[in-house]
Amino acid sequence: MLNYIVREPKQATTNPPLLILLHGYGSNEEDLFSFAQELPDNMLIVSAQAPYTIGGGAFAWYAINFDANDEKFSDLEEAKESVDKVSDFIDEIKTKYNTNPDKTFLLGFSQGAILSYALSFNYPNKVQHVIALSGHLNEGLIPENITKSDTDYYISHGTVDQVIPVDWARRAPVFLNANNLKNDYSEYPVGRGVAPQNFYSFQKWIENRL
Repeated sequence: MLNYIVREPKQATTNPPLLILLHGYGSNEEDLFSFAQELPDNMLIVSAQAPYTIGGGAFAWYAINFDANDEKFSDLEEAKESVDKVSDFIDEIKTKYNTNPDKTFLLGFSQGAILSYALSFNYPNKVQHVIALSGHLNEGLIPENITKSDTDYYISHGTVDQVIPVDWARRAPVFLNANNLKNDYSEYPVGRGVAPQNFYSFQKWIENRL
């Protein structure tokens, strides 16, 4: 099982809604957990630590390597393994905490968002709601045939993101619309990171789905 930290519901809740947090490359489970205190009191919030150590308290869901021309490429085999690990992890958390099976949220930042997209297509309906922050759809992780699901997506990106260009992020709503999947897409005039108005936006999005 992946290492994780948890914020139990602030009010006693039978079968609480579940929110899983997946951090970005080179970060750790503490990173997104700062959101937890501001999110709905009845949720169980679990922040997972990625399985690959890259040193100094930094972790990754999969390796990002550079070739001879300094072009970045992702280790898709590691990424696929991580998708499977997160899928198992979600099942384990659902069982351990007796969460509401119809209200599972998956929030990923950057590499965590890439993984969240991939999980939602490889394990349709395992999560009902995906929040993809500063990420993109990696086509190498998406099955050829998309199973129709009821999952909906909240997507946001910084227009001056220097790590993942906003053009990459814009492909996601196009793909989702083509597959008749519900999505809300927004952009903010920031680089990497989550602007306050971006946080309030997805906070509201979550509240409306509880």
